Amino acid sequence: MNIRILQLLEGAQAARGLTVIIDVFRAFSVEAYAMAGGAKEIWAVGDIEKAYEMKKEYPDALLAGERGGMRCEGFDCGNSPSEIAKIDLNGKTLIHTTSAGTQGIANALHADEIITGSLVNASAIVEYIRKQNPEEVSLVCMGLAGKDQTEEDTLCAEYIKALLEGKNPDITAEMNDLANTSGKKFFDPSKQAAFPQADFGMCIQLNRFDFVIRAEAENGAWRMRRV
Repeated sequence: MNIRILQLLEGAQAARGLTVIIDVFRAFSVEAYAMAGGAKEIWAVGDIEKAYEMKKEYPDALLAGERGGMRCEGFDCGNSPSEIAKIDLNGKTLIHTTSAGTQGIANALHADEIITGSLVNASAIVEYIRKQNPEEVSLVCMGLAGKDQTEEDTLCAEYIKALLEGKNPDITAEMNDLANTSGKKFFDPSKQAAFPQADFGMCIQLNRFDFVIRAEAENGAWRMRRV
């Protein structure tokens, strides 16, 4: 099994084989919490206009997402796991667009299969990859808006790669240190509207969930399914 760690939009475009699009802060942590909260399905879309268009097709669906961290205009909620956790999602459809994670899915055009990546279900991702046993695995770290590398996504990729290689690293210290690097924004009082402090702890709850989320292309969007 050839395992590559790739970065940002260029990495998504270069991804081959079974591809894991990683966005810890916060897109794919959000989707994991949404699925665990009973969401029937999630549609991931690359642009806001597509989200509005799909809302007309699915009028009962909830719009979730952000640009620059802030909730998109007219959306039901932002890209926040603590916000998602307060909503009754049982049986609901979620239409989701973000600055990084969903852009990675949209750009992974050469992948054989796409699943999402986050710390909250990292071990489940490893188990799924082992069962699929692909020749090539691409771990794509989406970073900040798909343009700048971030510590949390690279940490997640390195952790998944290590587990696949039979290692069992303790990354507790590295996760906690994210509060001093890319996660610092969650502790800034002036940024709580976009980055609630509660989101930080929820996003680093390592291996909280035992499922993966697979993206299936359909009509210009991606239907996300819990596997």
